[in-house]
Amino acid sequence: MSHPIYFVSLGPGDAELITLKSLHALQQADIIYCPSTVREPDKILSRAATLLHKLGIKGDIHLFSLPMSKDRTKAIKVYRQLFEEMRLEQKAGKRLAVAVEGDAGIYASVHYVLDLLEENGIPVEQLPGIPSFIAAEAAAKLHLISQKERLVIIPGNITSDELDMYLSHHHVPVIMKLSQCADIVKDYMESHPQYSYHYFENISTAEEYHSSHQAELKRRVFPYFSLMIIFNEQTRKDDSAK
Repeated sequence: MSHPIYFVSLGPGDAELITLKSLHALQQADIIYCPSTVREPDKILSRAATLLHKLGIKGDIHLFSLPMSKDRTKAIKVYRQLFEEMRLEQKAGKRLAVAVEGDAGIYASVHYVLDLLEENGIPVEQLPGIPSFIAAEAAAKLHLISQKERLVIIPGNITSDELDMYLSHHHVPVIMKLSQCADIVKDYMESHPQYSYHYFENISTAEEYHSSHQAELKRRVFPYFSLMIIFNEQTRKDDSAK
């Protein structure tokens, strides 16, 4: 009987925030696939692989490099190659895992590989993890959603009109991939100072940063691993008074 291929959620970056089930899957894997990026010639970075080392994982770690581009053509080619390799390794009896930061079902493009495996009758399992915005609200001791509020997760593309709609109708926007819409968010802070803006980057790592000071945030350069949670504190007060 062939072993399922595990898509393991690593959580936001703190080794202690991975689930026991995910840890056990990694410990039993013969090969673990991790995404990486090339920042400079000869310099490959993989936050997933770094976390595996912190966890003391002994399996054979295979890095696959993903091009950082909105055009997904090259990324899909990488994923198809990864699928072919995993298919052969699994057929040979190897225990395989794919390590994914955060949660494997939240903005994890490697899910394309999971879909290909399932379409070809190869058993897979997806293990849940803590996404960065959940770790962020815990680190800042925030009450993320209250009473009638609704949570909206936005992948780095937002307009001022959309933010107006959300914040005036009991929604709490969480903007991920914040670097992709930095100018829009900073302009919105300038024109809507009445709202509460909680900014985070590199959550649950040694480089973690959190601030709600608007003047400071307007000057800050937002890196890729950043997010913002916006609250309409007045509607919260009104709701709690009812």
